[in-house]
Amino acid sequence: MAEYNSTEAGWYVVHTYSGYENKVKANIEKAIENRHLEEEILEVRVPMQDVTELKNGVRKTTSKKLFPGYVLINMYMNDVTWYVVRNTRGVTGFVGPGSKPVPLTENEMKPLGIKTDNVFIDFAEGDTVAVVAGVWKDTVGVIQRMDMGKQAATINVELFGRETPVEISFTEISKMD
Repeated sequence: MAEYNSTEAGWYVVHTYSGYENKVKANIEKAIENRHLEEEILEVRVPMQDVTELKNGVRKTTSKKLFPGYVLINMYMNDVTWYVVRNTRGVTGFVGPGSKPVPLTENEMKPLGIKTDNVFIDFAEGDTVAVVAGVWKDTVGVIQRMDMGKQAATINVELFGRETPVEISFTEISKMD
């Protein structure tokens, strides 16, 4: 077995049996929990895209897998993480030359809507923030959840008289004093 020990997390692509993408995602997430690898395997993603189809004159939007047979994993590559992912049921291997996994480059990540450049943030869950850009501009809300992978925060906004959670990019919010 090759020696792996990356000091930076990268997005790696794993090939799976077709139709097993969500099962592989669930199995890897379970392994992360069981082996306490939350600091090493940061995120498992099955990229989806909304597709609008016209059937019998009815417009219907459905989510489809962007890359059937593949799962993206943001992880630190080391012998343990390699072994856990590689030996997950449904995984046929990492994508890369030979058997060596190679992380995706920044240019390969952009079309997937995954940002690799980290945004400096001075807010956390529970903080009150003002939305400074986008469709929710001038809205104030409390951060309920933060997703570092997507670089977005979920805040509750009032919509039609009730609290509704919305996800907003870190770049569109500012902490209120």
